[in-house]
Amino acid sequence: MVLKVFFPSCCSSAESGILIGRWISEQNSAVILAVVHFPFIPVQVKQYLSEIQRVTKVSVSVLGSWSNSKQEKESLSEFLEDLGTIFSHEPWIQMSKEGGSKFWSCSTLQKHSNNPKEEEIILVYYDQRKVMLSHLHPPLDTATSTDHKADEASKLSAIFDTVAKSKILFMTDRYNDGPIKLTHWQSDGVEASIIVELMKQASVPACMLLTFLLSLISGICRSRVLKFWPLSFLWSKLSTCEQLGHRLQHLQVISSNKKAQTQTQLMRKANIFVSLLIDVSLGILLMSWLYRKNRIGHLADTLIPMADHVAEELQDLLQWLMGAPAGLKMNRALDQVLGRFFLYHIHLWISYIHLMSPFIEMILWYVGLSACLGLTVALCILSDIIALLTFHIYCFYVYGARLYCLKIYGLSSLWRLFRGKKWNVLRQRVDSCSYDLDQLRLLVVIVQGLIHLLVDLIDSLPLYSIILRLCRSYRLAAGVKFRVLEQQDGKPLRLLMQINPLSYSSVVQTYRLPTYSCYPKDSWTSLCKKLFLGELIYPWKHKGEKQD
Repeated sequence: MVLKVFFPSCCSSAESGILIGRWISEQNSAVILAVVHFPFIPVQVKQYLSEIQRVTKVSVSVLGSWSNSKQEKESLSEFLEDLGTIFSHEPWIQMSKEGGSKFWSCSTLQKHSNNPKEEEIILVYYDQRKVMLSHLHPPLDTATSTDHKADEASKLSAIFDTVAKSKILFMTDRYNDGPIKLTHWQSDGVEASIIVELMKQASVPACMLLTFLLSLISGICRSRVLKFWPLSFLWSKLSTCEQLGHRLQHLQVISSNKKAQTQTQLMRKANIFVSLLIDVSLGILLMSWLYRKNRIGHLADTLIPMADHVAEELQDLLQWLMGAPAGLKMNRALDQVLGRFFLYHIHLWISYIHLMSPFIEMILWYVGLSACLGLTVALCILSDIIALLTFHIYCFYVYGARLYCLKIYGLSSLWRLFRGKKWNVLRQRVDSCSYDLDQLRLLVVIVQGLIHLLVDLIDSLPLYSIILRLCRSYRLAAGVKFRVLEQQDGKPLRLLMQINPLSYSSVVQTYRLPTYSCYPKDSWTSLCKKLFLGELIYPWKHKGEKQD
């Protein structure tokens, strides 16, 4: 039977002592966690390991002995055998490294076995720090994975969990004052920073204050005042209000003093924090760009001429349709009524825009300040402004779509009557045809769709996980690979365990943040189908409302 010994590469230069770790009997494997070097008292070592087991729930024990040089091996051979009797673990692993040699000797000793047999040993080196900090992800397609892959994943999980749960063991190093001197990945001292510790201590009251303010804002948002019309209508329809509520939930998550229980919760908090940080940074950059060189004033000055130009184009289009468009003979009375109705609509809207023109620069100035809340909030405000500025176009679309739908309904009814068919209430089938005004509405829908797509991208993209995958790929492990090192006859097979990082697509799929957008969830195919069938497309929807 093959015995697999997982040995941390950081302990290759440790002084002679005993090997402590976990024995995995199902896999016939030994995971070495640290080396306790001489001198030590066996009773104190047992007490220390029992305390480790109580805290970590990992069965840590003394698995064998470690000798760093040939001279020490000869002088300590009898003492090492006595240690096997004191700690009484079978098999007792004896590892030795000769000075200046890269090949190690590894053997097992079984004193209480009636039929002792020599086992084939495979020595696997692993980077203890990377394994401890990494999180092993199961395969995403678990339903299609074979039993062999699932079994291999469970074996690797046992090794990764052993190292990760033994974090308290790595808090003691050889420079600590105490009877136990350990060698592990933090042998040069526990990694810590005074600045980091001070920031942790200072973040506690800051998080408590932020949590109180957020709870107060949440209480105001849930008050009965916002449930009355028209505040309830605006809160449910405007994408800016939806985005502010979304960011409020994010702030409540990251300011909560409740510790993350799983790796997924921890990564979600980190992704939300990085997303908020980048969002606010981009918003501040946008705000600084807007207020530099009086760009808001130039934007306000170009807004009125642009609205006039759009109105003139619409008026020319309506005048053309009221005549004989493309040489077609139309119903002149109906054309005149509809054309004048639409022209009066445009006149009212332009009058309203010119009435608001003295206040447009001030409105844009205060809208620019909202960018300090984040780029997504500014984009949502831009989407709402586009929806308000194109409201007259949407009114044209509604009137035209209703008339067009009635025309299609009448033609289809006549066609069914001619064929002797009956209207199918369950299927609701109508014929399709193109309509010019729908194309104008489709352009507005595409612009708003692109804006909300950018907002969703910023909100849902797991930026922290992607940066972590880019800078420290071992933190997100999809598996491991083994590389065979140089071999020598009579010596154990030596392998180097390396971590395979998770792919970027899997990172996005695993840690993608949920979004709560309020824009229509219809696909582009569904939108085009509704345009050709004459069905209305609503500019806003409740986030939980079913699309019909």
